Amino acid sequence: MKKNRLKKFLTGLLCACTVIAGAQFAAKSVPGEVAEAAALYRPVTIQSALIEGNQVVVRTSSAAVPAGDGTFYLFSNEVYQDGPVGKVIATAPASKNAVFSFPLAYNTAESNLDRKFIVAVKQNGGWVQVSHEHYITNPEALAKFTMPRMQVGIKGYFPDITKADVYADAAKLGVQQIVYNLPIGALTGSGINYVYDGQTYSFNAQTVAIYDAMFKQWNKMGISVTLTLLNDNSSPADLKHPDSRNGFAGRGYAFNTAEPAGVKHLAAVAAFLGEHYSGANGMAQVDNWVIGNEINARTEWYYLPSTNLEYNVSAYIKAFRIFYNGIKSKNANANIYNSLDQEWQRKSNPGCFLSKDYLDQFNADILREGNIDWGLSFHPYNTPLYDPMAWRQLGSLLNNTVRTKYITMENFHILVDYMHQPQFLAPNGKVRDISISEIGYTSSYGEDKQYASLAYGYQMAASFPEVSAFMYFRQTDEQSEVNAHLAQGLYALNGHRKAAYDLYRVLGTPQAGPALNKASSIIGTDVNQLVASRAVHTR
Repeated sequence: MKKNRLKKFLTGLLCACTVIAGAQFAAKSVPGEVAEAAALYRPVTIQSALIEGNQVVVRTSSAAVPAGDGTFYLFSNEVYQDGPVGKVIATAPASKNAVFSFPLAYNTAESNLDRKFIVAVKQNGGWVQVSHEHYITNPEALAKFTMPRMQVGIKGYFPDITKADVYADAAKLGVQQIVYNLPIGALTGSGINYVYDGQTYSFNAQTVAIYDAMFKQWNKMGISVTLTLLNDNSSPADLKHPDSRNGFAGRGYAFNTAEPAGVKHLAAVAAFLGEHYSGANGMAQVDNWVIGNEINARTEWYYLPSTNLEYNVSAYIKAFRIFYNGIKSKNANANIYNSLDQEWQRKSNPGCFLSKDYLDQFNADILREGNIDWGLSFHPYNTPLYDPMAWRQLGSLLNNTVRTKYITMENFHILVDYMHQPQFLAPNGKVRDISISEIGYTSSYGEDKQYASLAYGYQMAASFPEVSAFMYFRQTDEQSEVNAHLAQGLYALNGHRKAAYDLYRVLGTPQAGPALNKASSIIGTDVNQLVASRAVHTR
């Protein structure tokens, strides 16, 4: 693998030198094909692709103008098209600073909102791609809705909507956020017709009504909503990536970014959700959207059979951009997140990718194809999951360096510091929003340890200004998790309210002092001191 990469690099370097010297590209192509040598070197950089009014303006730069017929050709490709194979949407004189302008054609069959753009030149009767792909990066310019975000604090949880007093209980707990799941398959159906890009799509009126009622009630209570979008077995075939439709029995599948009908359907889903849950005109409001669950866990939550990291990340990013553009084009203030687990540099499942590797590749691809304001949703569970002591993890699995095998709340500062690197900053130059959208601690080995772990985890999260959410998973125990020693609920299955409940009720309030003192006595060290020191005490 390394040898192949080195060979490609040297070949690309040789091509670069040839072009800069003023010679033609050595390789030839025929219409619709990309020359291999040209594919390795991109002398033209697309600096931006921005919505300006009803137009898209693409600006480029190049140190040396590649040879051709004197014209740059801008192709508008669907996400599943690679190379100069789409539609020539605009042309410009070949120059070091070329500018293209063309209609956005929003919400029509020719919409360019989700398409990617490349620059090509004509050489020897064929096309040669001379730029990387680039997407529109300001879909919020289209948004009619800019409702203020409801977020007022980090304390949240995954509610048990089967409880008769779920809303009253949330009020008692003083939660400021909730996180909930939406299987996309449950959204498909009939009863609501929605026209997008000239096509009519049907959505399940019963499902939408259920979610509307829940979210409106949370909103009425001043509670911010985060919605995780899942592509599980309930999804219709056209929303599942064709590679994932091979009979594999997983809990989550990659979104379809490889087929025309699937891509259009996905874009319609994104636009519908963004509009319907914008909070405008009496509608319910969703402030935060998580696209998929633990996407690095390939065989568990975002299934694709390929073990190639670059391929899998690229497929995910295509879906991520569709949801990002679709939601943000309706609600400018929505936040859009990816989702990674705690397996930073160690795989508990050989079918998964390391979350650090996935994060690095995701960020690199986003930067190359047009930087956007994505957020990071991270699940820093204990390791192993059933370990009851968040403040003292196993030294064989966790340490205080970026080379740690896992990232939990104990060494969460490693992740925060990592996101401070210049290459990870948002387009506005700030550190990206980090949401702990799922975290929990077991009471299987005693409620006292769950109590102390929750106190430690919450206080640690609250100490980082970069963290926007601490979503406790979950309100009530779930039987299969209990069987695996993961009794993480604030309530037991029999309705017993655990000690952690009373703790969570006061965390983040002026009344937290005695509860934190109790947690400190269980730990044997002042919990706030542990948090402030960022010390990693392993065993």
